[in-house]
Amino acid sequence: MTKARQSLGALGERLVRERLEKDGYQILETNYRTRFGELDLVALEGGYLVGVEVRTKRGLAFGTPEESVLPRKAKRLASLVEQYGRSHKDLPEDLRVDFVAIEFSPAGELIRLDVIKNAVTE
Repeated sequence: MTKARQSLGALGERLVRERLEKDGYQILETNYRTRFGELDLVALEGGYLVGVEVRTKRGLAFGTPEESVLPRKAKRLASLVEQYGRSHKDLPEDLRVDFVAIEFSPAGELIRLDVIKNAVTE
């Protein structure tokens, strides 16, 4: 991963965290990693334990952020939220995966930041 791409991803995650906290999410953890994968953010919101996947793109030459989450990845995200809930017994049993799509212009200007609740359904 290039330095510019890492920097863009870090900026995206910071903007998402600020937005979600403003929207009432309580962030529990960032970059929760297991041998099975990673959740960008783990949060509580509206009685749910929420795994948040952040996808940041500069330009749309390779598709939208939404198009970058393939079904296999979506299923893995749902499993990771379940695993997190099992390992933290004091959290809500209701789980969901939210997705945040961020687009920047090629010049680096924020075009959109969309929160999609319950983006992964089984």
